Amino acid sequence: MTLRVAIQMDPIGAIDIRGDTSFALGLAAQERGHQLSYYLPDSLTLAGGRPEAVCQTLELRDRVGDHFTAGPPARMPLDRFDVILMRQDPPFDMAYITATHLLEMLPPSTMVVNNPAEVRNAPEKLLVTMFPDLMPPTLISRDAEAIKGFRATHKDIIVKPLFGNGGAGVFRLTPEDQNLNSLLEMFFAGSREPVMVQAYLPAVRDGDKRIILVDGKAVGAVNRVPMAGEARSNLHVGGSAVTTELTPRDLEICARIGPELQRRSLLFVGIDVIGDYLTEINVTSPTGIREIAALSGIDIADMTWQAIEAAHPSYASNGIAR
Repeated sequence: MTLRVAIQMDPIGAIDIRGDTSFALGLAAQERGHQLSYYLPDSLTLAGGRPEAVCQTLELRDRVGDHFTAGPPARMPLDRFDVILMRQDPPFDMAYITATHLLEMLPPSTMVVNNPAEVRNAPEKLLVTMFPDLMPPTLISRDAEAIKGFRATHKDIIVKPLFGNGGAGVFRLTPEDQNLNSLLEMFFAGSREPVMVQAYLPAVRDGDKRIILVDGKAVGAVNRVPMAGEARSNLHVGGSAVTTELTPRDLEICARIGPELQRRSLLFVGIDVIGDYLTEINVTSPTGIREIAALSGIDIADMTWQAIEAAHPSYASNGIAR
């Protein structure tokens, strides 16, 4: 059975397909015989109670510099699609939140991955706090005195925006660093949001492991090792992708959080693990599967589509879930 698939994503002409998970998911859908379209989040519209967008049909090729052909733009109701992948990058701001509300208005026959209501209710740095025993010592606050008290206890800390992504705005403050007050002034002048403060984990020098879970089960991982002199390991800021294995502790963490992800219909999720600690649960537009495929040969994109097909009501009603 062919599914009509639309990807809500950033401009496809600007992506680097060598590390782009949205491209990998689209390519896998195409290889499984599904029909592809895409649209930009800014074109998402609610008209007469019906979500619609300016869509373009899409043909993908795994060739750098020549990776797609898009058809002419046409405005159409999104309930004409069987599956929508919500894959635009954060920031997780009011525009992002509004998009989840609009996609939530689609009928059950249009499956949105991930479930937009749960994406809205599960920001990556907040969902993880449901599992405090799996995390390093953590504080979420905009109370400067509380933050200073946390630092007095844990000495070496990481401060980061609560709704940031890609390593942007992440700071390590060692015990002798005198910039905490200035840093908090900068954060709080630009935003009314709290910050996340965590005890620094020296194990990050060995890497920050990204583990992908599909339908609540761990299916592959990549280790992201920071550059010398850099506290952040994100690939966006120069971290190196290195092959890795899932440890017993990794599997324990995944077994703990997997049922909650399934309960929330968060089908495609990336978690971050440093040493023995879970630091984030990424549900908005997790990345890493191109690197995992290149290093480990694991085709997570195809696994994801198998899970989508198994969960889609049209497949289930036709007895062809697989």
